[in-house]
Amino acid sequence: MSLVRRLTDGVPPRALWALGFLLAGLLVAPAVLGKYGLSILILILYFAYVGQAWNIMMGFAGQLSLGHALYAGLGGYVAAGLFFHYGIGPWAGVFAAVAAAAAAGAIVGYLGFRFSLAGVYFALLTIAFSEFTRLAFDHWPWAGGSGGLFLKVDATVDVWNLRGGPLLFYYLILALAVGAFILCRALLESRLGRYWLAIREDAEAAQAVGVPVLRSKMIAVVISAALTALAGVWNAFYYNNLFPETAFAMGRSIEITLAPIIGGLGTLFGPVVGAVVLTGLGEVFTDASEYFQIPGMKQIFYGLALLVIVMYRPAGVWPWLAERLGFGERRP
Repeated sequence: MSLVRRLTDGVPPRALWALGFLLAGLLVAPAVLGKYGLSILILILYFAYVGQAWNIMMGFAGQLSLGHALYAGLGGYVAAGLFFHYGIGPWAGVFAAVAAAAAAGAIVGYLGFRFSLAGVYFALLTIAFSEFTRLAFDHWPWAGGSGGLFLKVDATVDVWNLRGGPLLFYYLILALAVGAFILCRALLESRLGRYWLAIREDAEAAQAVGVPVLRSKMIAVVISAALTALAGVWNAFYYNNLFPETAFAMGRSIEITLAPIIGGLGTLFGPVVGAVVLTGLGEVFTDASEYFQIPGMKQIFYGLALLVIVMYRPAGVWPWLAERLGFGERRP
């Protein structure tokens, strides 16, 4: 009970009611949505989840990573490879996937922080590791090489092996998104969360007052990498294929960062709101591009829309929206 009280401390009652109604709506949504609507909701929850995982590093601890596709790709390839070659189910393979991504995050983090890389220099290091891994997997027969790794498509519902239709994966990504939301709330209210806040604002001052800067940064990287690996496992078994060019692509890393940036860095609801905005805009401009048959229209207007949001809501959409709704979520 004390844990629940800690998690809800300082949250306006109307915000708690809104969360309850939102969760209830998401639980029953598949019963009222068609296949298309369900696929859109799956994408929103996926980007909300990976955005939350990335937000731990950048929004909470202030460490810019532009290579998070590394952890998603590693997670997906490890779990899918174990299933494909040895018949090890994803519920067992996920432990190896998370361990591999966490180890990669620890290596990247230690090299970056040990040599005092920060800002864009640390971001370049994360990009480099992601690109090195992409090239390695592109020439690794066990992972299928450039030809890709394919899992057997099976419409039969098999929860143990994550075989089934969109409904199974919808509730799985919903559970991941809710779990990540609760975890991030708990982290923000912990001593570690206070350490991250101090480091994000001024790492040297934090070090001077006794904050374990290196250890706190390393924990942020490892947690973020591990959570992103779970998204990679989900992604591999949902789409049933993996290609190095897409799994570790720079574009995939950028996609992961957009939801929290648009929604609001360092806020709990920022990644969720950002995912809704991004997915909604993407679908609108995709339909418009097909209707008017203008090549590249989606990319042009999508980029312009994001530019307008960043220019006029630099703190993100959620802080502005929360103020008007009276939810008053504080930015840590």
